Amino acid sequence: MNVGVVIVGASAGGLAVAEGLRRRGFTGSVALVDAEPELPYDRPPLSKQVLDGRWPPERTRLRTPAEIDALGVDLLLGRRAASLDVRRHRLTLDDGEVLGYRTLVLATGLHARRLPGQGDVSGVHTLRTLGDSLALRADMLSARRIVVVGAGVLGCEIAATARDLGREVTVVEPAARPMLRLLGPELGAELGRLHADQGVRLLTSTPVTGLVGEAGRAVGVRTASGAVLPADVVVAAVGGRPATDWLAGSGLALDDGVVCDDHCRAAEDVYAVGDVARFGAGVGVRGVRLENRTNATEQGLFVAAHILGLAPGTYRPLPYVWTDQFQVRIQVYGAVPEGAAVRIVEGSVPGRKFVAHVEADGRLVGVVGWNSPGRARTARALLTASASTPSP
Repeated sequence: MNVGVVIVGASAGGLAVAEGLRRRGFTGSVALVDAEPELPYDRPPLSKQVLDGRWPPERTRLRTPAEIDALGVDLLLGRRAASLDVRRHRLTLDDGEVLGYRTLVLATGLHARRLPGQGDVSGVHTLRTLGDSLALRADMLSARRIVVVGAGVLGCEIAATARDLGREVTVVEPAARPMLRLLGPELGAELGRLHADQGVRLLTSTPVTGLVGEAGRAVGVRTASGAVLPADVVVAAVGGRPATDWLAGSGLALDDGVVCDDHCRAAEDVYAVGDVARFGAGVGVRGVRLENRTNATEQGLFVAAHILGLAPGTYRPLPYVWTDQFQVRIQVYGAVPEGAAVRIVEGSVPGRKFVAHVEADGRLVGVVGWNSPGRARTARALLTASASTPSP
């Protein structure tokens, strides 16, 4: 089977490529390949609206079945990409079918990392797929004590959802503050206070060494000090690794992701988008890999345009991450690098409604909105202007 454009991965990034191609007039054949059997769905609700039961699984769909049909793409769902021959333009699926392609787009995302000793122990969950979310919810409904390992965005969202469901929640994190890499120490501390005020037990600067099990089920988490945190359910929210194992020997450069140039191109006629793409790489430059929903969509649309020769310039996104926890929406535009100065420009931290500017080397490098979505949305213009203005 020969296809004009094959897209491996049918989540937000992959779907954006397909839609971008069609919107710009591409009439050739397009195939969407994904290991999951579901129609393309959104991942952010999995740790919130699906996990707490407000949304049925169908509501997570990125497009209706009719909208997918209107795209005129071949959906190869429940089919896993097994190997790639870049030189011969051949993609082999797990059932042995070979797809020839003119252009290939890799949008395979991440695999959730697991805890030491997790193996096949029951009662331990990761959350990456719709199935993961439904399985965690089912286990959580019969549990009293939940231990979440990892206080990044995902871990904090799961903790907030579990607490809203009335569970006893402990979050254990090796860093000194929750969401430290995203928020920095000052705002991370404020997030910690928010969780503590809601009854979450937060143990920071506390590495986890493994699980404690009985009769094949996890009953606790062991920390580096030897303490055991009892649990009916354990959630491992310790990050993800790019889904690139199947690309070994393909001829592509792999380095914690698929290495791409500043056009998101990994090789001749091969692109990567979303969490799996390390873009902007070059001589002496490792490139950047962004793990957020907004980048996946924007990058997918850029790649669609580049495939058709219509993309202006290079891909230079403004990082944007948002999270909802305990009726608080936190938005981060740009970054909060280590040592940066955080200045409240509107509202107040005690009032938990504010906008903060983040400055490094005399330049605005980030804007954080805390329950201030309207004002935070001006951040893109502010940061773009700052990036184009030389430092004094």
